[in-house]
Amino acid sequence: MANLPQRQRVAAYAVVMRTAADGTARVLLSRLAPKVSTDELWTLPGGGIDHGEHPRDALVREVKEETGLDALVGDTAHVYSAHVPTLWREGTRLDYQALRLVFEAWVATDAPEPRVLEVNGSTMDAAWVPVAEVLDGTVPVTSLVTEAMADHEPFRLQRLAAYAVIRRGGDVLLTRISSRGHHAGSWTLPGGGVDHGESPTVALEREVLEECGLECEVGGLLGVHDVHFAGTAPSGRHEDFHGIHLLFAATVADGAEPHAAEVDGTTDAAAWVRVADIEAGRVDVLDVVHAALAQGA
Repeated sequence: MANLPQRQRVAAYAVVMRTAADGTARVLLSRLAPKVSTDELWTLPGGGIDHGEHPRDALVREVKEETGLDALVGDTAHVYSAHVPTLWREGTRLDYQALRLVFEAWVATDAPEPRVLEVNGSTMDAAWVPVAEVLDGTVPVTSLVTEAMADHEPFRLQRLAAYAVIRRGGDVLLTRISSRGHHAGSWTLPGGGVDHGESPTVALEREVLEECGLECEVGGLLGVHDVHFAGTAPSGRHEDFHGIHLLFAATVADGAEPHAAEVDGTTDAAAWVRVADIEAGRVDVLDVVHAALAQGA
């Protein structure tokens, strides 16, 4: 057989995952139009990279066209190669190779439902599809989806934070999480993330001042609390999250009254809260509060 014309196509695709309200993991897929596949097949959103175009820019463009969503794209990709030595394409037999760069990507948690924007393109539908239905074959998908899902792991994030346990008689100082934070409306201890190279006690002094408008004196370490879960982060990214919380005893000046000092932050209120109300379940608090009170602080 004579040497066939060679053609190589380079494309970028995205694995975009989120945890639905019912707790199920879902992945964003686009359904191929009949002009591409006569069978009902779903695939990852994405497509060809134009000459001179950065793959991540191409992916943002393709996701927008196919799903109507604005995506943030990670820095690294898995590379998949499919070689078809004899492929019929538009009446011509080709020696064809497809190189596919598959990135992790994510969209905002308040993003609208996906919808196809391109007209007469390769996509006819877009949807959040249960991952379980992809893996068990209920939803027919391309081989690229199967390969990419087998290799995909949620972004792993470990966060070190310091929190203050500040008591006044039968009260404890708490802050309420704003709509910008995870667990919006719940109460927690004042504190937050420790920056790289920052002393935990210095970080805690800074956080209490930002969240409560109060200067505090940090005492000894009471204990360590941690949480580990996988789900959708406030940014929209699907994460495997591990939070390590250092619990410090701390004090503020006698008669000090807290107020939410930061603007447009993750805290919208600060107050002295009765411990008895917390223990009776009358106040919605995070587990770290119960852990701190269990230390006997």
